[in-house]
Amino acid sequence: MLKKLLITAALACGAVVAHAQSFPSKPIRLVIPFPPGGGTDILSRLVANRLGEATKWNLVPDNRPGAGGTIGVAEAARAAPNGYTLLMGQKDNMAVAPWLYKDISYEPVRDFTPVAHVAYTPVVIVTGAQSRFRSLADVVTAARSAPDSITYGSPGNGTTIHLAAETFNQVADIKLRHVPYKGSNAAMMDVLGGSIDLAVSSVPSALSQIKAGKVRALAVTSAARSTSLPDVPTVAESGYKGFDVNTWYGLFMPAKTPKDVVERVNREVNSLLQAPAMQGAIHDQGAEPRAMTPEQFGALLQKDYSDSKNVVARTGMKIE
Repeated sequence: MLKKLLITAALACGAVVAHAQSFPSKPIRLVIPFPPGGGTDILSRLVANRLGEATKWNLVPDNRPGAGGTIGVAEAARAAPNGYTLLMGQKDNMAVAPWLYKDISYEPVRDFTPVAHVAYTPVVIVTGAQSRFRSLADVVTAARSAPDSITYGSPGNGTTIHLAAETFNQVADIKLRHVPYKGSNAAMMDVLGGSIDLAVSSVPSALSQIKAGKVRALAVTSAARSTSLPDVPTVAESGYKGFDVNTWYGLFMPAKTPKDVVERVNREVNSLLQAPAMQGAIHDQGAEPRAMTPEQFGALLQKDYSDSKNVVARTGMKIE
């Protein structure tokens, strides 16, 4: 019996080594839970192309948009845990959405294995170039003198951007009126036209309009200033110490994917993120590259998942 157990164990170890050496032996599907052309899609294809060039792997982007990214995430959760399905998840659909959607079919901590953190981006608060608001302090003063009269647009209910704005409402003890849109571009167009007072957006979505001088950036919500907007103060610098809200992007595989595969992909992605050319390409999109181990990324997911439950309950955020 002991001899049989030892032989079985040896065969199992040999299979793991062989699997690690042979992976990947076929194309890897990269599920992108948003439509082509958006910030998540651009970053996902950048990673797929550069990772393919560096490793000779064949990563095939597969856009599966809908319901704030939750449709694509749910599909990835159902995939076989064999290493041949990757998901580009983000804070919105992995940490926030499960507390907002009633019939969501996945639980991120249970159903996914964190593989590699790719990048994060702060949220930026902008106003029209001709606006009366020159600083975040101006907005707060106006909001306190006329509660619920200052409007802000976001890319939709329940997004990290909506969460950031509602968190600022709380810490500043003001009431800005939320106007949800179906995407950042629509909100940006209305702030340009003067239909709303402010737009709250990811840096990648607002960067071109800021650089063109069509909108004025008042503050970013991360703890440190954005590399893409070094002259724009943080919310913390504007008088709200400790304020730090951003969204992140990272790669996941279905739960129970072999550990050796997860570690192999993590090493390759982290190596890619150290390359100056890749760092520059990510910065060009208004994001900040950041490498993590699977364990570090898993801890971030768990923290943001737990924190988001509390913020959603505290602010009363909901999908309308």
